[in-house]
Amino acid sequence: MKPSDIKVQKAKKQMALIYQDQAPVYLSFEFLRVHSPSAEVRGHGVGQEVLQVGKKDVSIQNIEPVGNYGVKISFDDGHASGIFSWDYLYHCTQNQDKMWENYLLKLKDSNQTRIAPSISFKAL
Repeated sequence: MKPSDIKVQKAKKQMALIYQDQAPVYLSFEFLRVHSPSAEVRGHGVGQEVLQVGKKDVSIQNIEPVGNYGVKISFDDGHASGIFSWDYLYHCTQNQDKMWENYLLKLKDSNQTRIAPSISFKAL
């Protein structure tokens, strides 16, 4: 289902999807990034998924339409290869809680975190 409007709320780090005659549905930038439909995230088959870690503070740089099919979202971490179809975005809005819960469990099981590691430099 194609939304009638999409609003990017950079300060809140979320995207609002507005469907006709429905209240807006919000997806965080982090949620969208870690659930990108790209091969970089999903892999090329079952069991080849790549767990995305350290994406808590990711931001959206750009959203551009891809025909009548969906949108391409470019993130500030350089990821820009996923095309979010209207059907996939709608699926995300309907299954957001379960998808997020599964993601958090995978992070915990792999002893990973949503927070990107800080980089420290030592003088030589």
